[in-house]
Amino acid sequence: MLIGLQIRDVVLIEALDLSIGPGLTALTGETGAGKSIILDALGLATGARGDAGLVRRGAAQAVATAAFAPAPDHPVWDLLEEKGLAYARDEDLVLRRTLSADGRSRAFVNDQATGVGVLKELGEALLEVHGQHETVGLLDARTHRPLLDAYGALDGQARAVADAWGAWRTARDQVSALREDVARSAAETEELTFRLSELDRLDPREGEETELAEARAVLGAAEKALADIGSARDTFDGLGGKVAGAIRALERARERALTAGAAAEGPAVSRLAEAAEALDRVLMEAAEAEAAIDAAAAAFDFEPDRLEKTEERLFDLRGLARKLNVPVEELPALRVKFAERLRAVESSEESLKAAEAAQAAARTDYLAAAGTLTQARRAAGDRLAEAVMAELAPLKLEKARFRVAVEPLAEDRAGPAGLDRVAFEISTNPGAPFGDLGAIASGGELARFALALKAALAGRAAGAQPLMIFDEVDQGVGGAVADAVGLRLKRLASAAQVLVVTHSPQVAARAEAHWRIAKAGDAERIRTAVEVLSPADREEEIARMLAGAQITDAARAAARALMDA
Repeated sequence: MLIGLQIRDVVLIEALDLSIGPGLTALTGETGAGKSIILDALGLATGARGDAGLVRRGAAQAVATAAFAPAPDHPVWDLLEEKGLAYARDEDLVLRRTLSADGRSRAFVNDQATGVGVLKELGEALLEVHGQHETVGLLDARTHRPLLDAYGALDGQARAVADAWGAWRTARDQVSALREDVARSAAETEELTFRLSELDRLDPREGEETELAEARAVLGAAEKALADIGSARDTFDGLGGKVAGAIRALERARERALTAGAAAEGPAVSRLAEAAEALDRVLMEAAEAEAAIDAAAAAFDFEPDRLEKTEERLFDLRGLARKLNVPVEELPALRVKFAERLRAVESSEESLKAAEAAQAAARTDYLAAAGTLTQARRAAGDRLAEAVMAELAPLKLEKARFRVAVEPLAEDRAGPAGLDRVAFEISTNPGAPFGDLGAIASGGELARFALALKAALAGRAAGAQPLMIFDEVDQGVGGAVADAVGLRLKRLASAAQVLVVTHSPQVAARAEAHWRIAKAGDAERIRTAVEVLSPADREEEIARMLAGAQITDAARAAARALMDA
């Protein structure tokens, strides 16, 4: 609901602050008084095209601010969310537009700078304009299908179609993905098989690189130790024979000494005996040392080719890891991954067949739900056409005919809303072909037709109702027709907020609120003023509309009768 309109320096309005209530508000005044300026300012605040001519002469800029109090479930909040604008559902929504004298324009939503296009989208969600020069909302064929679904209470069926569409689209996406998998499977299978065979041949284990590196270090040290032991062992080779030969040589020398007459107890013979005994002890110690060296070598548990095998294994693992561009410790997990992917690729054909069957079933479900919705829409369209036709005659549109065209769409244009193109069409004269609503030439007729359609839809539309503005919907009619217009506006205003610019006393008499727009000032300065009328002032204004410049008691009595009707 629009709750306030603030206007600064727009055409003939220098400053104006209006509070707006629910129900039907009538704007009256002499032709040229500036009633359209109010609507122009509201249009400026809600994203309509801004022209520098709207800026009051002598002013730097025009400013129009519209404050709305949308219901918590109003779709405008979702639009704000989509646009990334801050809001609070329990606070007012304020749209503001500035227009400079050079034509530059700025837009704000709750004091947040935004684009004029965003302001226009918000305005389209918040209000409809039906008038002499434009009809916003009903002329947009995109609104016809939602309006028809709301009128026919088809929301449940529409949701079923949207759900079926979602399931079909998901199934199609799955089929598309699997088809791509199958197309890649030949080359991928060959690559996976080769890589997996390499991994299977090596059979890498978790933590194996660390184990091999440690084992290589230990085996390398052991190999060097054994080499040192071998060197020591080589030192003893031939040592025993040399010592034994020395003992024998000493024995011969002792025997020769005794033969030469030396005393057995003499110094020479004694020294030779001592030397022979010492060498004998050396021979025994050497034998023991050699045995100890052999025992030390035997204590090393070393296989000659074990180090070579360890290094070869470590090099193989690291080489494959480099080839696959992963650390060695990830080889076991990669092996599992390749195996799983290979199984998935090999089973993709079967998966594709199952997905294609699911897609076909989802398509059948969607087409069935969409077909049911189409029939329901056609039935609802016939009822809506009948209801609108009943409204046309009292509004002096008795020659017009209205229909709801529900035309099938090709399957490739299927969507969550079904397989229908819904359009409201009209024929303005007998025998004339049906066409879209824009074919109505007269602005007054178009506004009255919009009123007839809105009256037929009243109470059946889903969601929060927008502000509806009717600009001179009563143009060219009077008497009973004008009264019919007022009655239908009053009916609409029972469930929505309605503003009407009118010259008809029958329409003005039906309003809950009444504004009189007039020009004031002198030759130097003319401005537009808006007066909110009291009940007594309303009677006088309606009497003026009935009688003209000279207001009579009879006109006042007639005004009271209209207001009491």
